[in-house]
Amino acid sequence: MSTEWPEGVGRIVLPSVDSTNAEAIRQAPTLAGPTWILGLEQTRGRARRGRGWVDPKGNFSATLALRPEGDPGQVALYSFVAALALYDACVAATGRTDAFALKWPNDVLLNGGKLAGILLESAGVAGQGGLMHLAVGIGVNLVEVPLVEGLEQRAVRPVSLCEAGANLTPEAFLDLLAPAFAAWEYRFKTYGFAPLREAFLARAARLGEVITARTGTTETTGTFETIDEAGNLVLKTSAGRQVIAAADIFF
Repeated sequence: MSTEWPEGVGRIVLPSVDSTNAEAIRQAPTLAGPTWILGLEQTRGRARRGRGWVDPKGNFSATLALRPEGDPGQVALYSFVAALALYDACVAATGRTDAFALKWPNDVLLNGGKLAGILLESAGVAGQGGLMHLAVGIGVNLVEVPLVEGLEQRAVRPVSLCEAGANLTPEAFLDLLAPAFAAWEYRFKTYGFAPLREAFLARAARLGEVITARTGTTETTGTFETIDEAGNLVLKTSAGRQVIAAADIFF
């Protein structure tokens, strides 16, 4: 894996910010190209479905602001680019491949605990159904874990990268993540989603096992069969094969 900063990609480090995703969307119209925005302190981080993201000091909070190509369905697949890049960065940081797994659709696990999360947000509408700006937000517990109070029942326990023997600053982790993201984005743009799908499945948590997908108040339990060509989760259930586009996953 290359450790050189990717050519043409900007880097902004802020001592404090409300949300790196919010800042990325604010700055996106004036950025010359794709740009990483790293917040050393994040005061109002957010996660999927409007939840907050608790961010103890010393952890990693950064967002890549970019102008993607393709329709919204293609752009949504950037969550797989981010997940695979995060996996590679964690392996590079620790020298371990056995400890990490990817939890569909947007989490990285360390020894079964939640290490990192990904949040994609878009703003503006370009021509022909495309999106003007995309914020790829990434949070990683580098040194501390948030308090477990308030976690959803059956939610995966939080863990930190220190538990895998790594002690990195947010800047040092970004030095690993940015090249990894650029490499997976190149594969995605050049060869499409197929190689990313194959790589994700090779790293997927609980593949072939029974899991539960919750969407709102609806739960679907079944065997995690695969991820389809559109990035959807496919479960084999007593009612037949179920294709799920978005959900919270519980083991």
